[in-house]
Amino acid sequence: MRIGMAQITSGTDPDDNLQLVETATAEAAADGADLVVFPEATMCRFGVPLGPVAQPLDGPWASGVAEVAARHGVSVVAGMFTPDGDRVRNTLVIARPDGSRLGYDKIHLYDAFGFTESRTVAPGTEPVTVEVGDVTVGVATCYDIRFPALFTELASRGAELIVVPASWGAGPGKVHQWQVLAAARALDSTAFVAAVGQAVPEDPEVRASSAPTGTGHSQLTDPFGTVVAAYDEGVQIGVHDVDIKTAEKARTTLAVLNNQRRIPAGVYPDAELRTSL
Repeated sequence: MRIGMAQITSGTDPDDNLQLVETATAEAAADGADLVVFPEATMCRFGVPLGPVAQPLDGPWASGVAEVAARHGVSVVAGMFTPDGDRVRNTLVIARPDGSRLGYDKIHLYDAFGFTESRTVAPGTEPVTVEVGDVTVGVATCYDIRFPALFTELASRGAELIVVPASWGAGPGKVHQWQVLAAARALDSTAFVAAVGQAVPEDPEVRASSAPTGTGHSQLTDPFGTVVAAYDEGVQIGVHDVDIKTAEKARTTLAVLNNQRRIPAGVYPDAELRTSL
């Protein structure tokens, strides 16, 4: 299959951002993409109140994404926000060429590095996979990439490619962590991992925000941990070949999914003994 990775910069107007989805999808589809992946918070960037922009999956913004997917004959994954009482859900809309759509709600919330996502965002609970042609694709969002068990669960459900839309927070060492985590999750799951982030915002005030507004450096990694494509910090739309047979080969030769064992409680010595060894 061919995957489009749309490293864009979202603003605060959902209609303007939907036009970004249209333009980038058209470009990627013209280059043969079967799937086009956009960042987390494509609907509206972080750093502003999200409640007023949140819409249900059958609302106009997700419907617009579904229309884009159908118009260009591709699947599209893009980050949005859906209502949930006093909070919102950090949702990925997954739109298919037939105009249908489903959603994934981010499970692990970014309560780290001085940011408290759970104050305004409710967590999801269920991993999601979707079929794109003959390929099973798993989805995860940003901070999810720090949690290996989600990726091995997606792999156990058949995912050969896992896409990770993100709006990564800036800071010392953060880009390096993002790159290492993307490669590590590919090795954990013996799947391709397409980690697609927001580009670095051009507006210096947005860049200076404490909110996670993007660091760029989207990365496609194969199931053996080899980086297939690595972007810089700017806006970039790329389309890349993904040879799913590589995942099949990895799961035979690097059989971590078959070899992993649950460690029963009490197997390891207690902490005091371990510190004395």
